[in-house]
Amino acid sequence: MEKRTDKNSYTILFAIGMVLVVGSLLAFAAASLKPKIDENRRIEKQQNILYAMGVNNNEEGSVAFISTDVVADEFTKYIKKQIIIQGDKVTEDANAYLIDIKKEQTAAKTASYQRRLPLFIGEKDSKTFYIAPIRGKGLWDAIWAYVAMDKDMVVQGVFFDHTGETAGLGANINKRFFMDDFIGEHLLSNGVFKGIKVAKGNADPLNKDKTDHEIDAIAGATITGDGVSAMLRSELKLYVPYFKTLKTN
Repeated sequence: MEKRTDKNSYTILFAIGMVLVVGSLLAFAAASLKPKIDENRRIEKQQNILYAMGVNNNEEGSVAFISTDVVADEFTKYIKKQIIIQGDKVTEDANAYLIDIKKEQTAAKTASYQRRLPLFIGEKDSKTFYIAPIRGKGLWDAIWAYVAMDKDMVVQGVFFDHTGETAGLGANINKRFFMDDFIGEHLLSNGVFKGIKVAKGNADPLNKDKTDHEIDAIAGATITGDGVSAMLRSELKLYVPYFKTLKTN
């Protein structure tokens, strides 16, 4: 006599039941963890923004962020304004740092959509910093950056990171020896946007010339470097109209 558990219908029903149970458990776990995940993302973004404008715990050659237990207070202390640029419209928004740059890039592929550009305005040591979050493509996956500039679009600091660039090569974009080279680099030339190129065979390897629009490349990381160059060029160019208004105000 055939057992009920030997029937194909039983196997199918059991599989469906397991999918429903596991799916429900995963959905519950995701819902339970979402507030913590969102909080960690907020902390990370605030640390990155502050790092770019020089608010960090760096020691010689190291990369050290403001600690998680004080980052909210430090963010409030140094970031005086958050704005969203959308075409000619500039809106102050305390949650501008929560804008998903990837989603904005995707939405902007539709001609009718006007992309939202977050910008963070900070003050430190009597200087004003304008920090732009940007995103691009490296060799294997996404790369991104927070670029702090003055009103003339001269770089005051950067923080780069990546999803999965090659260890010891492209992954080194988040190391001090690479990031610090950007400090003082000019993005404009006589008012025209030029960007910054990560150049292989750069004639200025010590990076003393800050107006040549070039940074020495990381050996063995040509494609990642090209991605950084393209990201800086395409993303920061979008902010030029806003910086021009700073000259007229």
